[in-house]
Order: sequence, then structure tokens, then C-alpha cells
Amino acid sequence: MTVTWEELGWERVAAGVGRVRLPGWDCTAGLVVGAGAVLMIDAGSSLAEGARLRAWAEELTGSRVTHLALTHPHFDHVFGAAAFAGAEVFGAVGVDTVPAEELRADAVRNGLDETAATEAADTLVRPRHLVSGEWTLDLGGGRQVLLANVGPGHTAHDLAVLVPGSPETVFCGDLVEESGAPQAGPDAVPSHWPAALDRLLELGGEDALYVPGHGAVVDAAFVRAQRDALAARFGVSR
Repeated sequence: MTVTWEELGWERVAAGVGRVRLPGWDCTAGLVVGAGAVLMIDAGSSLAEGARLRAWAEELTGSRVTHLALTHPHFDHVFGAAAFAGAEVFGAVGVDTVPAEELRADAVRNGLDETAATEAADTLVRPRHLVSGEWTLDLGGGRQVLLANVGPGHTAHDLAVLVPGSPETVFCGDLVEESGAPQAGPDAVPSHWPAALDRLLELGGEDALYVPGHGAVVDAAFVRAQRDALAARFGVSR
């Protein structure tokens, strides 16, 4: 790598694995580096933010982003996807059915400039690869990453990313939030959300690091506590 994670304002989570908290909505984007392949996890809230993420990734790795995983269909996670030309794009089955206009309207309601929201909606990239169960990506150099459709929960189309290593790292999307209470909008499926968090815990285990969609990196105990709080909030039993 030509620069360090810290020099660009990123947090190194494990060897070849990092994440950045983006301004505005405190949305996380992640990066996993293989041998000749680079995976970006989520794309930011606008084309400009996506371009910034792409430039950071290229500076960190010396390579272009070859794979893009979208954890769920909310504007702050997908609107920068068109900036990653040539990348293989992955998402949970059904993520491609969410109307672009619905995302645009939500972005404007939440404070994104209307011109930027319209531009992103008009160029919205739909995942070519739809994950119904689990999908293993080989990034080269012995690095394999597991994409897991663990939802529904925060949305009807939640994708988690497990990066084996020491420690193992689980990118949770907004199934887990640290900087505030988990947000259950009209597209959430509360009755299944606790089960989705159980699945995250099965994937990562007790010693993994869990990267939320918003906020600081957490441990298994935090995810379990959030699971129990959601179950109590929505009246879901084990």
C-alpha cells in the first residue's frame, strides 16, 4: 500500500481490512484487500462520495475496486455505486426491486441536495449478482470473503460480509448501529430482525469484530444486547 489507512482517515480493523465513517449520516464503508482484487463494502450517499471512496481505495491499494457489496438498499449506502465503473456488484436477492425514485425521495427528505439525489437515482447501479444464501468471493492470495443474505431485518434485503482472519470481521450494514438506536423504517421487518442478528453472531462468533452501518466497531456482546433490545422492543421471542 502506498499510504497507511490512518493517513487517509480510515480505521484499520484487521490485516488488509479497513473502514471509514463518512460525514453527514455517519455511514460506514469498508475495504477488503486481496491479491489483485479489492472489495468495497457500501458506496456512500452520492456520486461524489462514491468517487471519493474509489480514489481512497486506489490510493490505499494501488489497484481499482474490482468488487462492490451493497449491504442494503438505503440511499446513504448505495447512491455512490455508479462511481465504481467495472466493479462486480453484489446485493441480497430483491435489492434490485427497490424503486430509484423511492430512494431519491428518501434522500431528499433526509437532507441530501436534490440535484445530487436526482443524479444518483438516474444512474443507480443495480447489483449483477444477487445473493440468496451465501456467496464466497475469492480475492486472491488466500483471501476469501463470505457474503451472507442474513435478512430480512433492517430492510427486506440485508447482506452481511464476513472476512476471515485474526480477528474475524463482520460488516453488518444497518442491522447493527452503535451511534444511535437501530432505525426501523417502513421497509424494516421487525419480526425477523433478532433472528438476523443471531445469524450474524453465528457467522462471526464470540471473538469477531462487528462493523456497524453507523458508529464504532463493536463486539459480540454488543450485538447480543442489541438483539435482545430489538426483541423486547418488537415483542419477538427466541
